[in-house]
Amino acid sequence: MAIAFERAGSGPPIVLLHGGMSDHREWRAQLDDLSDSFTVLAWDAPGCGGSDDPPAGFAMADYADALAGFLATLGIGSAHLVGLSWGSTLALELYRRHPHVVRTMILTAAYAGWAGSLAPEEVAERLAAALQGLEEPPEAYAREWLPTLLTDRAPEELRAELVRIMASYHPEGTRAMLNAIVAADLRDVLPTIAVPTLLLAGEEDVRSPRAVQEELHARIPGSTMRRVPGAGHQCTMEAPAAFDDAVRSFLSERG
Repeated sequence: MAIAFERAGSGPPIVLLHGGMSDHREWRAQLDDLSDSFTVLAWDAPGCGGSDDPPAGFAMADYADALAGFLATLGIGSAHLVGLSWGSTLALELYRRHPHVVRTMILTAAYAGWAGSLAPEEVAERLAAALQGLEEPPEAYAREWLPTLLTDRAPEELRAELVRIMASYHPEGTRAMLNAIVAADLRDVLPTIAVPTLLLAGEEDVRSPRAVQEELHARIPGSTMRRVPGAGHQCTMEAPAAFDDAVRSFLSERG
């Protein structure tokens, strides 16, 4: 299974794990900004961007094993992980299965899987809406997501960029990602985490609300929690300077 990725800079490795219906392009600002001090790697998860679609039944554990294999192929023994939304659940699964690979974790707009962070009725509603949306034209479907990803103050050029990224999703790859996060429940791994961990989220995130972040913070020993002012779920794109400053500060203090 071929994996596409983008690499920039040199220094300690940071691995960027994108959210659902997305790919490495959502990390454009971080690839540019953080590469002055780090080797920044942004992969396309199986079934996203330029990567091959995964086989049927691909679960979160399989994504984690694929990520570990990807890093091993590049000769990366351990790295700082930065996960956004779906990517944060993947980071937790990677820690469960391959803890030696993880130097620190920055879990952004995070979930311990949908089964691990959301009520069953909300999981069912989200899954039904997502599957129904996959029957719509891709651009229209992508636009439906915007109110849950960006604040209403986000500029139109940012909205258009995010729609372009999301509208190029792989239908089968997206179904696999949905099924993986719906079933994932990583609550049992949270108290075992022994690496520095930052929980980061947009101050106005309505998709991964504050209560979810507070629960993760309470369960992960020694974790830190910060909010990105003036940003929603996609704070990496809506407030990249503030997000990148938080990453640098955390890695400087704890990494």
